[in-house]
Amino acid sequence: MGDQLTITKSTEGDVCVLHLAGRLDAQTEDALVKNAQDEHDTGATHLLLDLSKLEMLTSAGLRALLNMYKLFTPKAEADAWEKEHPDEPYKSTYFKLAGASPEIYYILNIAGFLRNIPVFADLQEGLKSFK
Repeated sequence: MGDQLTITKSTEGDVCVLHLAGRLDAQTEDALVKNAQDEHDTGATHLLLDLSKLEMLTSAGLRALLNMYKLFTPKAEADAWEKEHPDEPYKSTYFKLAGASPEIYYILNIAGFLRNIPVFADLQEGLKSFK
């Protein structure tokens, strides 16, 4: 894939799925965030990223994921949860990840993303979680 990121879209019920293949880094983060923003602007409220073909995730890619988390997760809802459950992390019900390789999962874990963003073993498990 070189230095490219291929983004394809599918829809499953009210869940927008963005399938990523390649590298999520400083050269590709803007394209991904723009895709997510476009989906949000056209009314999408639930986003699942299929990471099964993602080869590399850098700090810029993590920034893109954080921006999408903020875009799709209502701040008031997260704040209310944290106020009512101060010892439990808020897990987004709007933005989720699926199919991360062990290497990508490790990066997500050490960066603290698993605290608030649910990650599922594969696309089907991720889709089931929205029901």
